[in-house]
Amino acid sequence: QVQLVEFGGGLVQTGTSLTLSCAASGSTFSRSIMGWFRQAPGQEREFVAAISWRLNSTYYADSVKGRFTISRDNAKNTVYLQMNSLRPEDTAVYYCAASPGGNNTGRTMAIIKIYRYWGQGTQVTVSS
Repeated sequence: QVQLVEFGGGLVQTGTSLTLSCAASGSTFSRSIMGWFRQAPGQEREFVAAISWRLNSTYYADSVKGRFTISRDNAKNTVYLQMNSLRPEDTAVYYCAASPGGNNTGRTMAIIKIYRYWGQGTQVTVSS
């Protein structure tokens, strides 16, 4: 069983930065694909970014590429999402997700069904 807890959401202005953290329990973190998803009101949950456990390869949604950076610290069982140049359309609840033992790479890390465990979400609101 893996428990995920997100931190770092809040209300920020357009153009500013915010870093989300996700702390994971359990011993499988270092061998898990970790992903960030988001869900705006009335919309489906969408992929944002993911990082593999093999070679720490990353993959991003086109909407955040060049602005967001995902990273992980296996010693701290934590994955991060650094968000720069935030826009009002980035407003959503952001969720951390884990896929223990997953071997996906590239765009296949964006498939929501590979993620078995989810955090409770943290709200990010970007004002214009």
